[in-house]
Amino acid sequence: MLLQNKDIKLDNILVDVFVISISHPLLIGVYENKQLIKTYEQEGKTSDILPLIFEKILSEFRIKELYYVNSPGSYMAIKVAYVFLKTLAITQHIKLKATFGFNFNNQTPIKALGKKYFIYENKEIKIDFLHKDTILGEFKLPEMLDDAIFEAESLPKYNLPAV
Repeated sequence: MLLQNKDIKLDNILVDVFVISISHPLLIGVYENKQLIKTYEQEGKTSDILPLIFEKILSEFRIKELYYVNSPGSYMAIKVAYVFLKTLAITQHIKLKATFGFNFNNQTPIKALGKKYFIYENKEIKIDFLHKDTILGEFKLPEMLDDAIFEAESLPKYNLPAV
């Protein structure tokens, strides 16, 4: 579902696209000159939604760079987003950059496995149960993309020990 369109002529504009696949709903932002111009927000499986939204994006824009959240969060959502975006990056000769999810939910806990959550404390990611009074933040797309928080190394980081 399209949420935002700031009356911009969509004439194959050169844009950056940022994907947050670890949240529900899935969030995708389209940025011109690092400024958010269009937002997509949709519930469902990343594997089902991502191709449909990118079909729309690619019909309206030319993508300059891709950005996504590569940790922590749902293994499957991270893997699907990475494979999809990396394939697009390779075939379209686009850079793919990554960062971690705490940058977009006010550094509040992120669902891990079962009843455990990823918790960011003292510049470390820990996995633990939540205290009953813990407040979970919503994921939000930034109004401006900040390249300083993204890395060129885009491989997923799973943050869980091997089973």
